[in-house]
Amino acid sequence: MAELEAVVGAQHLLTAQRVEAEVYADYGRDHTEDLHFAPDVVVRPANAEQISAIMRLCHENHIPVTPRGAGTGLSGGALPIHNGVVLSTERLNRIIEIDERNLQATVEPGVVNEAFQNAVKEVGLFYPPDPASKGSCFLGGNLAHSSGGPKAVKYGTTRDYVLNLQVVLPTGDIIWTAANTLKNSTGYNLTQLMIGSEGTLGIITKVVFRLLPYPQHTILMLVPFRQEAQAAEAVSAVFRAGIIPSGMEFMEREAIAWSSDYLKIPLTLPEDISAHLLIELDGQDLEQLYKEAEQVYTVLERYDVGEILLADNATQKDELWKIRRNIGNSVRYNSVYKEEDTVVPRAELPTLLRGVKEIGARYGFKSVCYGHAGDGNLHVNIIRGELTDEQWNVGLRQPIREIFELCVKLGGTISGEHGIGLVQKQFVGIALKEANLNLMRGIKQVFDPHGIMNPGKIF
Repeated sequence: MAELEAVVGAQHLLTAQRVEAEVYADYGRDHTEDLHFAPDVVVRPANAEQISAIMRLCHENHIPVTPRGAGTGLSGGALPIHNGVVLSTERLNRIIEIDERNLQATVEPGVVNEAFQNAVKEVGLFYPPDPASKGSCFLGGNLAHSSGGPKAVKYGTTRDYVLNLQVVLPTGDIIWTAANTLKNSTGYNLTQLMIGSEGTLGIITKVVFRLLPYPQHTILMLVPFRQEAQAAEAVSAVFRAGIIPSGMEFMEREAIAWSSDYLKIPLTLPEDISAHLLIELDGQDLEQLYKEAEQVYTVLERYDVGEILLADNATQKDELWKIRRNIGNSVRYNSVYKEEDTVVPRAELPTLLRGVKEIGARYGFKSVCYGHAGDGNLHVNIIRGELTDEQWNVGLRQPIREIFELCVKLGGTISGEHGIGLVQKQFVGIALKEANLNLMRGIKQVFDPHGIMNPGKIF
């Protein structure tokens, strides 16, 4: 404790005795269900050098370290299940440089996603990855899980925008994983290995992102469907027509209703409507976007849809996106829930949706489904409601397993953007063969020979 305090200073070494109970408790939980694990100590370093010193101490003394960003994760990745040290990156919150000439930016992991997006937008640049929690999640957490968001359908996920990383290894060594170049064919791709590693291989302390020119125009439409399956089927049809939306979001009736009520944003939902698609088009040429919108309307004529709402101003667009982004918060407000992050090839989405509802009917649970339909990523929120402790903690294991088995059968996998972390660890064998897992365990051993980095996650 004394050595850790010498590294970060007394005010940045937190214990249960030094700070308010609720403040300290926050470092032992994230947005995963109602789980909580108390760390022995929380450290809040200011830079890579301090993190290096902390990691050397913990490596030498075999002390578990759980890296933590903003705590918005949904797989338990930031939970200190073996107590030990929680290492918070909240003080590493600088946008170091925005390089307009090269369309790049260098940032620290504690920068909030939306703050970074806004900063580059001010100079006409664009960082597309936009998780629903973009207003609060840290970029470091986005990297740890290779987060996506609505714009992944057109622009890709977090991993598609990373050129180079500064990383502190569990031994305390500091490395850069690549170079600040668009091409790099020099050795193994350590950058991509770190992205999605969920804090089990090292701690990211600087990131070099590539950026795009900011799209000047958007068209946003909310499309009501009388049949959920048709909403899912229309997704693939839009792409087959040659249109690539910048957002293609599925929301079943209860999801959009709960969110609009939660936000107090009035939204008319006719009784015969069971699901919605939120479709966004973006680009530099408004006339071309209107032509694409007409093509989308032509595709939608094949389906049993209600009156399509075309957002005609920035306020209305913001409100519709706010409703979509707050579905998770509204579900959390209404009930304790488990969120399963399923993903399949987009054409298989109708089959997945029907399967989820059929499994729920057999096992007696209610689900609220929504997600990034354009890339086949469906979030299945299982509502606790009146389920007993036994049903909630034990009884749901088999139906969740069946949902994941269905995903894999359809050519998908058990997480598209939330990661495996703690809560999906028991299901990872559904998606990955033992040979794959052994390779990953071997990589983990090379990076972290004492097994101190976020132990008990993924495997």
